[in-house]
Amino acid sequence: MRQSTGYGKGWTIRPEFCDRPLIAFDGPFDGPFPTPGPFRYTALQMTQVRLDKINKVFGANSTSKTVALNEIDLTIKSGELFFLLGPSGCGKSTLLRLIAGLHEPTSGRIFFGDRDVTDLSTEKRNAVMCFQSYALWPHMSVAQNVKFGLDVRKSDQTQSRIKEVLELVRMFHKADAKPNQLSGGQQQRVALARALAVKPDCLLLDEPLSNLDAKLRQEMRSEIRRICKAAGFTTIYVTHDQKEALSIGDRIAVMKDGLIQQVGTPAELYHRPANMFVADFIGQTNVITGKVIESGQGKIRVETKLGPIAAVSAVDVPLGREVKLAIRPERLRVTPAWTGQNGDNRVVASVIESTFLGEATELKVHSNGLDLHVTASPPLLDLPPQVTLSFEPDAVIVLND
Repeated sequence: MRQSTGYGKGWTIRPEFCDRPLIAFDGPFDGPFPTPGPFRYTALQMTQVRLDKINKVFGANSTSKTVALNEIDLTIKSGELFFLLGPSGCGKSTLLRLIAGLHEPTSGRIFFGDRDVTDLSTEKRNAVMCFQSYALWPHMSVAQNVKFGLDVRKSDQTQSRIKEVLELVRMFHKADAKPNQLSGGQQQRVALARALAVKPDCLLLDEPLSNLDAKLRQEMRSEIRRICKAAGFTTIYVTHDQKEALSIGDRIAVMKDGLIQQVGTPAELYHRPANMFVADFIGQTNVITGKVIESGQGKIRVETKLGPIAAVSAVDVPLGREVKLAIRPERLRVTPAWTGQNGDNRVVASVIESTFLGEATELKVHSNGLDLHVTASPPLLDLPPQVTLSFEPDAVIVLND
């Protein structure tokens, strides 16, 4: 990005820094705006995104090649708010850039609806990407920043379109403000408005809330969902924040080492993770190892260090097989009285730590060589040194690995 002569002229921008490449702006916004009225947003035709056996290898012709993505098959439904979730280095941002057209796949195809966009440039596939930094021009007003992308399309409805998207993101009243007069959350809304203004087939968000403080980030989660759903665009959202994905996503793909581990709704991933990685990455969990001693009719019984544990299982598990069981902290019930013995799905434990969080109490307890985490809501105060934990069979997740 560079400036040649003054704020009014000479600005250019590279593709990775804006919604559209090599756009220039010269001169003030030529308003005025129409008078604000009742908000109406016209929903657009939604676009399905399909990835067919996508592979991405960096340095493929060198001795130090890196496999970033491995055989990715994925269909994102029309109008869906879809999350790519995983730790740093899992390939989620690389996949988003492939969809945007900023990288080319080593092999595989990318489809928007029935249209193969694999070999198309960013502007021809009509995918708009919003980055962490917002990329707002500091010398332009809110309205001018939104107008920026529309100028490339030579839209004959520029003023009405700016009004429409600024009302959608609730920033019309700040149309004449400069970015340095806005909060972080307001700047994020302007960046979204600029992306929505060009009516993209697919909206791509790369950790858009990472620069905000915790309170504002929480407020913006529901706001982003409202905006995306009201606009009707297919939206693909990259994050490493599990709560962000669970709270507003329609579906989530969990990634690790360039592979998709599981795709599902937030509830499916949380309550029925496909493997140990998903169970551990999506929220906190207690993992217990044991051997199957009974199996059949959709149930299993496992002998563990904590005693026998009964669990619900969709498949029969061979007797004697070692399995891993996961139990979420909030599914453990705490009884302040000590019953004196363990039993099926009942554990006597010693309290090691108790943390009061206002709406809940987080406990760390110890039993038979294992540490367990418990979330009690409403909070429990003045617990005795020993307590009894109990849980239902459907609270136990039988993991496949």
